[in-house]
Amino acid sequence: MDMTKILVIQNKRIGDVLISSVIAENIKKVFPQSEITYFVYDYTVGVLEGNPYIDHIIAVDEKKLKKFSVLLKTVFDIRKSSYDIIFDPYAKFQSRMICLFSGAEFRIGLKRAHKSLKLPFYTHPIDFLEQRSHVCGKAIEDKVHMITSVFPLKEVSYIPQLYLTPEEKKYAKVDHLPRPIVMLGVLGSVPKKSLPKEYIANLVNFITANYRATILFNYAPNQKEAAQAIYELCDTKENIQLEIYENSIRGFIKLMNQCDLLVANEGGSVHITKALSKPTFTIYSPYINKESWCSFEDGTTHESIHLLDEKPELFNSFTQEETRKIEDNPEFLYRQLMPELILKKLKPFLDHHLTSKAR
Repeated sequence: MDMTKILVIQNKRIGDVLISSVIAENIKKVFPQSEITYFVYDYTVGVLEGNPYIDHIIAVDEKKLKKFSVLLKTVFDIRKSSYDIIFDPYAKFQSRMICLFSGAEFRIGLKRAHKSLKLPFYTHPIDFLEQRSHVCGKAIEDKVHMITSVFPLKEVSYIPQLYLTPEEKKYAKVDHLPRPIVMLGVLGSVPKKSLPKEYIANLVNFITANYRATILFNYAPNQKEAAQAIYELCDTKENIQLEIYENSIRGFIKLMNQCDLLVANEGGSVHITKALSKPTFTIYSPYINKESWCSFEDGTTHESIHLLDEKPELFNSFTQEETRKIEDNPEFLYRQLMPELILKKLKPFLDHHLTSKAR
């Protein structure tokens, strides 16, 4: 294959798409002359822009793709494009149907171990890894494992990267603010990934009372009202710059590149910040498997808290079936992750990265 056409299907959320970019960097080592296309939801494109290993991006509307007529057209469009290799880390109905009818010689997709597929979606079905063995976390390892299970790869790259233009690096909206600047991810991407508002306000109050720092809020554009409600609960508002905000992924990347650290509910903002080589403190939802997403956590640069680690007696088990039940109604367990419990781990992290007002 002189010019190998490769498609990566990753129509999921922002963090998943950013993590999947390691496929492009690694498969380019196997096929240096390849042409790599990513198939993603339109609102995630910002984390792939400027990536030198990705040649084309197919951006699709999430709601429209759920319509059978749109999916059918997409299936035939992909088939007409004649890809040689397709990677499917998404491994759901839509992507599997695209693979099945693509005509690609290599169709590589992930599946649950010990489960057989009803149709030959993939020429190479790859089992999800049982556990992680690398500091990058299992989610990234699974993506790399898709390549190494089929193709020889001598030097593996595990770190997702973001690529800013020289102009983007000159972002100046925060130049007038006192340093350091702490970005607070005050809400998760969905309500089920968000701490109670009063808990977040308590964490903000602790930071503003004890450290010299400017606080910014990050949230989705449709969460402005909820973010404002958290702001109203905060004691020391003069340290919070609510007007500094970006409502696009690319905008957030430029803003976060000028900040000093992130404290946030687990989600895309955490993975973006890690890709920018900034310190992170992650608060995991009680149903999220930390083993998959705890990339590069070392207790210093990247730290986190999960209720399962702090109060394991609250969990009957942590099987996939059990976590789905928790996801349906996580509020009770979220309430157990109280601010004082979080601060036991957050305070040492902040002490390492920020200057105390007492000093």
